[in-house]
Amino acid sequence: MAGPISRRSTNASQPVRGSRIVVAIVIGVLIGCILALLYPHGLFSGDSDSGSEFQNRRFSKSNLQIGSTSCESSERVSMLKADIADLSSTNDELKKQIRELTQKLQAAEQKNGQAEQQVVVVGEPQKAGPFGTVEGIRTNPTVLPDETVNPRLAKILEKVAVKKELIVSLANSNVKAMLEVSVSSIKKAGITNYLVVALDEGIVDFCKENDVAFYMRDPDEGIDSVAKTGGNHAVSGLKFRILREFLQLGYGVLLSDVDIVYIQNPFDHIYRDSDVESMSDGHDNMTAYGYNDVFDEPAMGWARYAHTIRIWVYNSGFFYLRPTVPAIELLDRVADRLSHPPPAWDQAVFNEELFFPSHPGYIGLHASKRTMDRYLFMNSKALFKEVRKDANLKKLKPVIVHINYHPDKLPRMKAVVEFYFNGKQDALDAFPDGSG
Repeated sequence: MAGPISRRSTNASQPVRGSRIVVAIVIGVLIGCILALLYPHGLFSGDSDSGSEFQNRRFSKSNLQIGSTSCESSERVSMLKADIADLSSTNDELKKQIRELTQKLQAAEQKNGQAEQQVVVVGEPQKAGPFGTVEGIRTNPTVLPDETVNPRLAKILEKVAVKKELIVSLANSNVKAMLEVSVSSIKKAGITNYLVVALDEGIVDFCKENDVAFYMRDPDEGIDSVAKTGGNHAVSGLKFRILREFLQLGYGVLLSDVDIVYIQNPFDHIYRDSDVESMSDGHDNMTAYGYNDVFDEPAMGWARYAHTIRIWVYNSGFFYLRPTVPAIELLDRVADRLSHPPPAWDQAVFNEELFFPSHPGYIGLHASKRTMDRYLFMNSKALFKEVRKDANLKKLKPVIVHINYHPDKLPRMKAVVEFYFNGKQDALDAFPDGSG
């Protein structure tokens, strides 16, 4: 009986608990509505000043942060500007290095081009032939003519040159008398391919009056003062700069000083197998063509004798240049040395560049050279000391006579003309062997 009575009590209490929960929810909702009516701005509206202060603190902190950021930004901008300046400087340095490297590359390419020209001449590698049959390459290739170098000169040379060759003389009014004798002999020898580089107006007038082809250079402050007022040696030094354009235009040039008498056409006696063909200052076969000279130093005992090879210098007043790279390099080297101190004689520099071999600290010129026949291309020492005194040698007919050993040039030139053109056998007798 006890069990059934308890179950009924429990079942009766469950509706009562549900009612209480519902009542509590309703009461909560009513309280919320009453508070909403009494405090439309919320329970904490009275503490609005504190909220504003809190917001102001937030804004103030934000402003500090913005100001701090602004300062940091200015410093950062300054740092960036400094970095840009550094980078700009570095960029300029890189550009400079690029230019230098480009120039070196161009120079290397030019050298490579020259090497390729040599390869064209040499051709494919080949086996050496039997003993006594081997001969090396002796003649360098000519340069490709470039008329853009000097179009005005190119037009003149096209009219004057014969088979791309001509005689060239430099002259100012100081040497006009000798030039007149030289030009007269050229005409008597029947030579037509002859050009005078006129260094002043007086020579221009002379050429016009005597129907001589001439070329007057454009003004050049660096050398015009020497060209117009310099003596024979000073003018002689200019030719190395001026002749360069002739070779670049593809012409073979026979450079001639004005103290030269022409008896035959020199182009009939040039070999053209070398970059440079020059007359010699030598007065016999040994001095003109070279010899073994023994140096004696007794203090050395057993080794007292030392053999040397000697040759008298080439004359820088009469030489033939083929239009080749080594010939142009020779002109550049000599002109460069003559333009810098210490002062030097052009003939000495000309020979040093031709003959000094490569050695530590120096690269020699790789130019082929030929010494002209000393009796055909005769210097005045050979003529007055040897030839005029020998009956057989007096019968020889030289190509030219260069009065290079004697200062009384004009009277000796006139005597040479009398002897070889007019047949006056005693025309040379009055002069001493030397300068007297």
